[in-house]
This record gives sequence, structure tokens and C-alpha cells, in this order.
Amino acid sequence: MGDVRLVVVAGTTETAAIEGISAAGADPELRVHTPSADLEIVEAGCPAPDSPVPVSPSGCPTPAVVTRAVRELLGPESLPVEFLDAGLGAPTAATVRDAGASPGGDVRAPEPVPEAATVFERARSLAPELAETKRGGDTEDGPAELLVAETIPGGTTTALGALTALGERAAVSSSLPANPVERKRRVVDEGLDASGLDPGDAAGDPIEAVRLAGDPVLAAVAGLIVGCADAGVDVTLAGGTQLAAAAALARHAGVDHPLPLATTSLVAGDPTADLPALADDLDLALSAADPGFAESDHPAMAAYARGEAKEGVGMGGALALADRAGVGDAAVRNRIASVTDRLLAERTAADGEAGRPAANGGDPP
Repeated sequence: MGDVRLVVVAGTTETAAIEGISAAGADPELRVHTPSADLEIVEAGCPAPDSPVPVSPSGCPTPAVVTRAVRELLGPESLPVEFLDAGLGAPTAATVRDAGASPGGDVRAPEPVPEAATVFERARSLAPELAETKRGGDTEDGPAELLVAETIPGGTTTALGALTALGERAAVSSSLPANPVERKRRVVDEGLDASGLDPGDAAGDPIEAVRLAGDPVLAAVAGLIVGCADAGVDVTLAGGTQLAAAAALARHAGVDHPLPLATTSLVAGDPTADLPALADDLDLALSAADPGFAESDHPAMAAYARGEAKEGVGMGGALALADRAGVGDAAVRNRIASVTDRLLAERTAADGEAGRPAANGGDPP
């Protein structure tokens, strides 16, 4: 399979608190904890004791369980991880590198990401280091391929903001089964008005697009893409329309070679997102993994199959790696079920011992 390293860029934005925008957490208060817990799940297999298990308001589990399931099937040593803190709003027990970001502001504000340039440059400088691999003591073996992913509630709305500011195709997917894309467009329009931008005004200026209409995770992912291009490091974007928006930022920063985008069939097949067209616009080699969620009777898979949590935390890229390694879809589904059941059982037991209500914000899926 070759040397591959998963890099998850994590952050938060006040945009996620807008009513009806995101399902990446049971409610706005718990949503702030979702990226921090996602990293813990991918790294250690479970959230820290004081982190809620991230679920949607209906109980659909975070796509981090899919990425964790693939890591367990491949062996964690076969898929090492790096985490970049690009504006986390809650502490995490995972081992993170600092991108110098604060949580993003509301995209309707005049300047939601004042540190955009700093975050971009920090991530750009980190890219070669993140790809370094060593074998046999101090013998360097060349750079690993980076599989770059994100976790940020509300991130499709800020991605829409950045795409609109750049003058690119203004369509994104959603963590909700029914994409509230018209609501997102109204939010973005309000933000552009506050920032004094018309659609396309930031073409050729990706930092300005993020500073005035995006989020800090976009700044960091775009910086990583540019840094990988500068250093000759292979990078695959593991995600959907948010990673496509980061690719658009990198294009406007001068990256011109083809970029792979590995997502799920749930995003690629979402007509409201029109990801294949956006990928074609941006010269992205789109692949879409379909692990057959509808073939499972497990509640988590049923929730994914009906369009909740379509992507995130490297879900599509992880599924592509499992396929590349010859792991069958049934084995993937079984391990996803196992990880989900384990997380919810452990948290129920912990909450019972502590004498507190279930922390996942809803019933198990």
C-alpha cells in the first residue's frame, strides 16, 4: 500500500451555531466538542472521559468511527496519523500540532478569520515535516503520501463562502439528509455584504477569501496543499466539498497539477452539491467509495445510507485505503458496527458510574 499518513485538520467556527446549518453534534453546545472528540476516536478508539461521543441530533455517529474502523482493520501502524489544531474550541486528549489558529468567527461577520495568513503559512511550512518517514533508526526513507482530511462543524457553509468569494461554483454538500443549501447561500450572502465583497472579488487571493468568508481549517488545509506542492509531496484530499473548496484556494494560490479527491458515494451522488462538476472545474481526480451501507441493518449504517454524516474526518479516503488494501466491504461494515457499539456502550457505562445523563445528546442510533 506504500507509506501513507493521515493528517486531520480540526477546528471550530461560530457558523456551526446557526440554526439548521449543521448536524455535526447533537446541539450547538456539544457541537463545539465534536472535532476534539473526533481526533480522540481516530487516535485512541474512544473519546476522552470528559468528551461527548459525537452524534447528530437523530443519533447518527460521527464519521470518525469509519476512519477508526479502517485504521483498526489495516493496523494503526499501517495508517499513522497526525493532527493539526486549526482552531479547536475545546481541549482534546489527542496529540496535536498547533497551526496558530483561534476558533473561526461567524461567517456573517466582517472578518471571520483574521489569522488566515498566519494559519496558511504555518500549515504550508509544516507540510514537508508531516510527510517525513524514517525506517531503521535514523535512515530516512523519503516522504509519505499525505491523506489530508478535516473535521469542523459548519464547515460546508464556510466552504460555500470561500468558493463564492473566489468566484467558483457555489455548491456544497451537508451533514444533514436534506441539504439546506438555500439557507447556506443566504448566510453567505449576508457575510459577503458585511465584508464588502461581491462574488468573485477574492479571485486570485485565497487568503482574502478565507479571511473574509471562510474558516481556519480551510486556511490550514490550503496551506498544506501548497506546502506539499512546493516540497514534491504527494497529497490526496480525503473529503467532499470542503476539501474541494480547500483545493480551490490552492488553485488560486498557484497550484496547477492534478489533485486526487477521495470522497464517499453519498457526497458524490448528492445532486445539491454537484461535486463531480466542481471537481472537473478544479481539475480534481474524483473517486467515490461505496461500502454498501444500505446492505447493513445496523442503525449507524442505516443513518449513513439515508444521507447523514456523508463525509468527514477522512471517511472517504479511509474507505479508499481499505479498498486499496483488499479489505472487503462486509469487513469494513462489521468493524464500523463494532466501533460504534463499543463507543456507545463505554460512554453509557461511564455516564452511569458518574451518575449523569448520557453525554451523546440523544439516544443511540
